[in-house]
Amino acid sequence: MTARPHLRQRRCPRLRPVARAQRGVYAIEFAFTFLLLFGLIYTIICYGILLTYRMALQNAAEEGARAALRYQPDITARLAEAENVARLRVQGWWPGALDAPEPKADLVQEGAICGPEWANRCSIQVSITMDLVDDDNGKHLFALPMPEFALPDSLTGQASVLLEGGGT
Repeated sequence: MTARPHLRQRRCPRLRPVARAQRGVYAIEFAFTFLLLFGLIYTIICYGILLTYRMALQNAAEEGARAALRYQPDITARLAEAENVARLRVQGWWPGALDAPEPKADLVQEGAICGPEWANRCSIQVSITMDLVDDDNGKHLFALPMPEFALPDSLTGQASVLLEGGGT
């Protein structure tokens, strides 16, 4: 068998310098794409952690507000029960490195007295605020490695319940 030179694959001298110039382009494209995707995923995870804390505060406030609906002899006992239940819910999951936020229950009156009429309706509002900024030096207390401009100054959970029959 004789070699047929016209069937043999020829190298094209014009394409060789272009291919050599394209070496490493895929690695650079991957690096840029990876940085963008990693930053996006990292941001989603960090904000997911913040939203988890926010929802836990909201759930604790709602539990405290529901506890205020249980029978108590007077309004002050209802407020104390709401604060105690909310405090217990927060302390159950709160990280030990930070001080747990204190819940606050307030009586909101529409009229001069609490009564069964709509004009004299009363409600109990339970709120829990977690300050994320230290008052002394202005630094964020939260342990997320994110830029400070991207973190909120506080997280708040708030719930209210309408008391029937004057709230007694």
